[in-house]
Amino acid sequence: MSTQKAKVETEEQAETEEKPSAERRLEKKRAKAKERAEKVKADEKADFEENAVQIKVFRYDPEVAAKQEPRFDDFHVPYEKGMTVLDAVIYARDHYDSSLTFRHSCRQAVCGSDAFFINGRQQLACKTQLGDLEEPVRIEPLPHQDVVKDLVVDMDHFYDQMHAVEPYFQSEDTPDSSELEEQRQTRENREKIKMSSRCIWCAACMSSCNIAAGDNDYLGPAAINKAYKFAMDDREEEELKQHRLNILEQEHGVWRCQTQFSCTEVCPKDIPLTEHIQELKREAVKNNLKFW
Repeated sequence: MSTQKAKVETEEQAETEEKPSAERRLEKKRAKAKERAEKVKADEKADFEENAVQIKVFRYDPEVAAKQEPRFDDFHVPYEKGMTVLDAVIYARDHYDSSLTFRHSCRQAVCGSDAFFINGRQQLACKTQLGDLEEPVRIEPLPHQDVVKDLVVDMDHFYDQMHAVEPYFQSEDTPDSSELEEQRQTRENREKIKMSSRCIWCAACMSSCNIAAGDNDYLGPAAINKAYKFAMDDREEEELKQHRLNILEQEHGVWRCQTQFSCTEVCPKDIPLTEHIQELKREAVKNNLKFW
């Protein structure tokens, strides 16, 4: 019996001595795992800091007392090749501040809703490459327009000016409904007005125009360009063309343009806005020439 008892005691003692050893091994594994996790985290942080881009975003919220004073918020977003300014702003909203407000839609430079003032120039955020800009990238709402919140501006006045030139096709020569057929346009005429048809109503040109900033009634380059598209369309009747020129000849029409080319420089669709305005001026002169 004493021999068996001694054997049991020996086994218990061995088990007791073995248990701390297992715990020590487990602790070592845990320590190594923690060390690896910290190293991965440190590497990710270093990689983020090395590749992050600093953006300064205009902030303003008239409905929140603490945010009524305009300011800029700094965000650091991880950079990837091909990243646009819109991508950076979306990242800032999704990862740092969900209240950051701005417009965007198609992300293909077609809708024109994400026109911002980026590093001192009117540009489409979805078209502007982040890697082409100097840091920190300063992102503001379009100048000369009332700010609704953050990067969103009030577009009502711009739309009013666009509609003031009646931006739709008018023709008295409408085919009989029973004989539906295309109102065809000559190739030459199509080439003449095709650039003006690229306007996406982004308001970048209007925002860049110093004349529009000082004269609230000025039609502005976008509206005049839209009128150009229809005034130069051969399918419109002479009487209707005369009506359109009368709109453009008014005091706050084409004659207010001082040929500063700022609208042409910022147009994201490369429309020769200033050239179109000058051509309409010549049309207006010819329209008023009288021969006796």
